[in-house]
Amino acid sequence: MRTVTVALHWIWRHKIAVTCTADTTDRAIVDSWRKSAMEAGIMTRGMLIVAVLALLGRNFLGAPALQAQPSEDGYRDLLGKYVTVAASGINLVDYAKWKKNKTDLQRLDAYLAALQSRQPSTMARNQAFVFWVNLYNAATLKILLDNYPVKSIRDIKSTGTGLLDFKASSGPWRTKHLNVEGVVLSLDDIEHNILRPSFKDPRVHYAINCASIGCPNLKRTPWTEKALDADLEAAARDYVNHPRGASTGQDGSLRVSSIYHWFKEDFGGGDKGVIAHLLKYASPELTAKLAGKTSIAGHDYDWSLNALGGK
Repeated sequence: MRTVTVALHWIWRHKIAVTCTADTTDRAIVDSWRKSAMEAGIMTRGMLIVAVLALLGRNFLGAPALQAQPSEDGYRDLLGKYVTVAASGINLVDYAKWKKNKTDLQRLDAYLAALQSRQPSTMARNQAFVFWVNLYNAATLKILLDNYPVKSIRDIKSTGTGLLDFKASSGPWRTKHLNVEGVVLSLDDIEHNILRPSFKDPRVHYAINCASIGCPNLKRTPWTEKALDADLEAAARDYVNHPRGASTGQDGSLRVSSIYHWFKEDFGGGDKGVIAHLLKYASPELTAKLAGKTSIAGHDYDWSLNALGGK
């Protein structure tokens, strides 16, 4: 028998310490946590994942596992080399050129491997946010490069999810191909079980990129802890004031990105909340168009690949 105490200190909002006694198997510990913590109403699915990460990221003598430091400079070079700002204001990726460069494909693989060797369970809030966003975006780039050419990320199906997972056919987000602190994760796990519930910041939607024209821009540099808040604010303003974020028709009706429909609960829970969010970041021109608006007429999203020169 052994007792393990894990401080979930990067879930800033909750600051929970979970203690349990279990047999020597990791599964027994996780099951014990899940039963006791969920019965007590203090642990969500996302928080359970973080608890598992915290457990598996340390050996049981208390010594932290060694962490390889990812080369942010290398990833920065790749983004600067292959991501271009188009005249439309949308950042496009030269997948065709990148696909032909074996060295740069290996550099992306090396960056992803280094990220997955780190311990987000030991990180402070902003550092963990940056870690998960950079991992999500770099993994998305790898998925596209592995499968290019495609017209849309939705042409790539999830695998290994079982016959009853009907969402597997809608894109690659459910394939569990990442391994962080011994826990195998999908892109959906990162977005919906870690980033959204743990950080509760609607600006996460401006940070992660799904390789589509309708998505907020893929940042041309890695996300960093030092500039995180300023960069999130800039990304929010950029998307809200672009036609794919919000626009009004000749009749004055308001149409918004489907992101504000799919994740309405992250933006206030209804049309009024979404409009209030838009107003927070709107330019004077958009502010004037939003004046008096209390409802949204519809939503749109372009799933075309964010590829330079099209497919």
